[in-house]
This record gives sequence, structure tokens and C-alpha cells, in this order.
Amino acid sequence: PRAPRGGPQPAATVEHVTGAQSLIRSLESVGADTVFGIPGGAILPAYDPMMDSTRVRHVLVRHEQGAGHAATGYAQATGRVGVCMATSGPGATNLVTPIADAHMDSVPLVAITGQVASRAIGTDAFQEADICGITLPITKHNFLVTDPADIPRTIAEAFHIASTGRPGPVLVDIAKDALQAETTFSWPPTHDLPGYRPVSRPHAKQIREAARLITAARRPVLYVGGGVIKSGASAELLALAEFARIPVTTTLMGLGSFPDTHPLHVGMPGMHGSVTAVTALQKSDLIIAIGARFDDRVTGKLDSFAPAAKIVHADIDPAEIGKNRAADVPIVGDAKDVLGDLLDALRGEAGAGNTGDYTAWRELLGRWRETYPLGYDLPEDGSLSPQQVIERIGRLAPENTVYTAGVGQHQMWAAHYLTFDRPGTWLNSGGLGTMGYAVPAALGAKAGRPDATVWAIDGDGCFQMTNQELVTAALNNIPIKVAIINNGALGMVRQWQTLFYNQRYSNTVLHSGPNGEGPAGGPEAARGTRVPDFVRLAEAMGCVGLRCEDPEDLDAVIEKANSINDRPVVVDFIVHEDAMVWPMVAAGTSNDEVMAARGVRPDFGDSDD
Repeated sequence: PRAPRGGPQPAATVEHVTGAQSLIRSLESVGADTVFGIPGGAILPAYDPMMDSTRVRHVLVRHEQGAGHAATGYAQATGRVGVCMATSGPGATNLVTPIADAHMDSVPLVAITGQVASRAIGTDAFQEADICGITLPITKHNFLVTDPADIPRTIAEAFHIASTGRPGPVLVDIAKDALQAETTFSWPPTHDLPGYRPVSRPHAKQIREAARLITAARRPVLYVGGGVIKSGASAELLALAEFARIPVTTTLMGLGSFPDTHPLHVGMPGMHGSVTAVTALQKSDLIIAIGARFDDRVTGKLDSFAPAAKIVHADIDPAEIGKNRAADVPIVGDAKDVLGDLLDALRGEAGAGNTGDYTAWRELLGRWRETYPLGYDLPEDGSLSPQQVIERIGRLAPENTVYTAGVGQHQMWAAHYLTFDRPGTWLNSGGLGTMGYAVPAALGAKAGRPDATVWAIDGDGCFQMTNQELVTAALNNIPIKVAIINNGALGMVRQWQTLFYNQRYSNTVLHSGPNGEGPAGGPEAARGTRVPDFVRLAEAMGCVGLRCEDPEDLDAVIEKANSINDRPVVVDFIVHEDAMVWPMVAAGTSNDEVMAARGVRPDFGDSDD
């Protein structure tokens, strides 16, 4: 909801209610239809009237972290504000990780927490924590409510702040006595947000200057981030790219904003980006950054990033422009408006006879793509390749399937070997890199889009952090599908140990005892049994458990998982432990040092190599 504008306003309705009833009525009035949470002492008054609501569905999770990630998955899949709820103290602090995650990835989230009674605040009362102070650096804004009369206005403002400008998480901490006290409920409330005026329309002068640079460039690249998805600007991006014939690279958070299968798409940039995308940015003479923030995963060693490129940087958040890389043309504005205005300006330039010719540049990128394509080798021992598993899941999945991913090797393989042609089909923890994100995010995505197939691509390490939310999915009829890419290790950490720590695998083996012999002291030690048994664990939590170890069974197992839609499905894919993510730019090095594969340094045939 946006702030009321001038003109007649609807007459407010006034009711005598408790603060808790006012909270639930406020959530109904702002359009919240799903809340993920767990009750506890301080928030308990709110749970009583929620039981009577016919418009707000509460999903009882098993851990507050699961509530936060589920709300984020809901928001990313639907474009609406996600809502989570927890009690004071440990309930609130368990939301810190998902709040930080939403903050890094600009996800509209409202977290509502109970707080001890106002008279006890600051006394170290039972289950008291200063959650406003704790989350101050990782929220867009937060509120402490001690007067029940403030509840409707605060909820309306929280949703407005979370969903406008650069989206982000907002915390509303409500004292227990404010929930219990009598008050009046009046809607709509009047916003009181002096100084909050996010800019959406870009300045025309900056648009004209950007268009001039584009027509003068010889090697331009559109560097597209998650802001394009947040803005709903995919159609405008496609129209601009096709009109100007400019190559496009989409970041990890921007996947799906531009079709992967489009001939102008050169792939994902970054530490594990495609050789073509990494090098296109590095050797460009103009980067048009839209809703991206020049983060360290994309730039590599910052002072050597794209040394010959001028920068057009458009972002809704002025704090991001020039933060890491100085912009020659800074544009503050919403991506949808920026792209639309930029297309109009380029059409005007074309009408005046000014057009850029990037034919040779596109041909060069095409040769690089043919020379250094994404690919993988199948294991010599006949075991499953993790890339093969993920690729087949993508090929066999129904149209418009939504994918979530944890963090690590499986996340990068999913980014490379799944195909994203639509926005809102790829959800992952990009900025914070949160292990445990995939399962609860899939839960939230499926709750928000019940007609879509939702696959969580997870690693065995990530899965063991939040797998208890499978119980939530099973009991709430949220039939997600989970692929565990099970290599028995913390895969990305193991890859770094292989490459940079002389293959000293310190504390990265997950499935065996301290000596790698199976359960320590158990009867299965000699056989090297993996612990836990994910199939039996899934069945114990009310899900269907499947396992696949043989490549010949791969398609049949995936098709069986796709055919089961009345319960969650978990598939334990036993994959080779030595598979690595390539390409790769080692941390702290220049993107010029991208490796296409282990020991394979691309040769671009120029004097810089």
C-alpha cells in the first residue's frame, strides 16, 4: 500500500478493540494473507484474535529462522510483502539471520515481534532482548510500539516502507501490555513519515547523457541485477536490449529478469560466472548497470575491474551509486522508469541518425561463448554428477517451476544448469549467503503460489540446518519438492580446501565419524553408512523419501517426484564428492584471472593476456 495522496479519502471506521485485535485487523487491512510464525509469551495476545481471522492464514513453523526465510520466499515468489511473527527474546533473535538476509537482498519483509511489558523494558526481564537495537543495522526501519493506539498506523507505515523505494525488512516490536490494552481501531490511518520520499522518476538530463554514451560506445554491456525483478521491469529490459542490440549479463539475484535462452544473454557474471559474462564486463567500454550494486562477487579485485569502461549506474537507492565504483552517469530512479525512459531516449537518438554499432562486439562475445561454454565431466566411476542431476531436474520440471537454493556449490550449479526465462522463478540467498535458506523459502514460495511446482535445490549441509520445516510443509499441505545434492561434505568449503589448503579436509566431511569410518562407534562403521539417512528422515517428517545413486535411474526418480503432489517429496541424490564449480575467479584476484576449469586459463588473443 502507498501513502494516501490528495483528494477525498475514504471515511475511517472506528471500533473498540484490544491492541491484539487491532494488530490482526491492521494486517487484514493492508492485504496480508499469510503469516509465518511461532507463538510465545509476549506475542501470545496476538495469537488469540488471529484464530478468528478468515483473511489471514497463519503457518506454524518449527523454528523462527524458518518463519523468516519462509516470509522471504513468499515475498520473492509473489512480489508482495512477506510477514513473519515471533515472541520476545530468543524468538526475536532467531529472526535476526532472515532479517539480515532480506536486508542484503532487498526483500520486502515485515517482522512482528512481541516485547515484554513496557514497564519491564530495560530491566533484563524474562525473555527480554532489545531487538530494535539488535536489528538497527539490518532493517530498513524499525518500530517499538508501547501505545496500542499506534498499532494501525505503525503496521500501515511498516508495509509502506518495506514495499516502496528500495524494498527491505521492517521490524515492528510491540510491548505485551500494548497488545492487551483496550484501544480503538480506525482505518485507514494517516502516515507520518517525514523525510521518507523515495525517488522513482529518473532525471531527464541523466537519461539523455546515458543515451549519448550508449550510442558512442563500441563494447557496451547491460549489467542487470535483482532491482529489475523487484521493479517488475523485465519487459522494459527486453525491449531496450532488443532495440539497441546490447549484450546482457544478469547477476545471481537478477536471473530470470532477462531470458537465459535469448541470443543477447551472455550469462551470469561473478566469482563463478560464465567466462563470457565475466570477460564481457572486464573488456567492455561501457557498463550500463541497472538495479545492481557492483558487489565484490561480481567485481573481483575492485581496482582492476573493467578498467576501460565508463559507468552508467541506475539504482533506486542513491547510497549504492558510487559506493564501490564511481559512476560517470549516476541515475537515481526505479528500474522500470529508467529503462522505459532510456529506450525513449535511444529511439530519439536513432531518429536523429545516432545509433551504436556493436556487431563486432556481439560476434566476439559469440566466439568466446563457443570457445568457453559451460560444461562438466561425468565421474569416471559411473556415479552421479551433481551438475547432471540439477540439469535433469530443470529439463523435466513443469513449465514455470519455481526454484530455491541453499548456498554453496549446488547454488552455483543451479544458477548455471537450470534455465531461467521468467522473473520470480529463482530464489536464493545472494548477499548474505545463508545456509538453510532453501527449504523454508520453498515453503513460503509454495504458500504464496500454490499452483506452481516448487523445487528446493539444497546441499546436505544446508539441508541439515532447517530441514525441520518439512514437518511444517507436511502438516500444512504445502507439497514442495527437495533435491538434496548429497556429496557428504560442505562442498564449497571442501573445494577451497582442495584448491588452496593442500587437500587438508578439516571438518568438512558430514556423513561419517571423526576418522571418516561411518557413525563413530556404531555397527555400521565398517560399511561407511551415511548419517543421517535422509530418506528415513523425510518419511519420519511426513514426506515421501526417495534416493538416487545410479545415473540410469535419474530421470525415473525425478519424474516420480514430479508426479507426487499431495505431500512434500525429498530426493537424496548421492553425487560424486570431488565435483567442483567452474568457472572460478579466486577471492581477492582480478577478473582477468578467471579460470574456465582447473588449470584452464582462457586465452582471448589480445595483448592483455
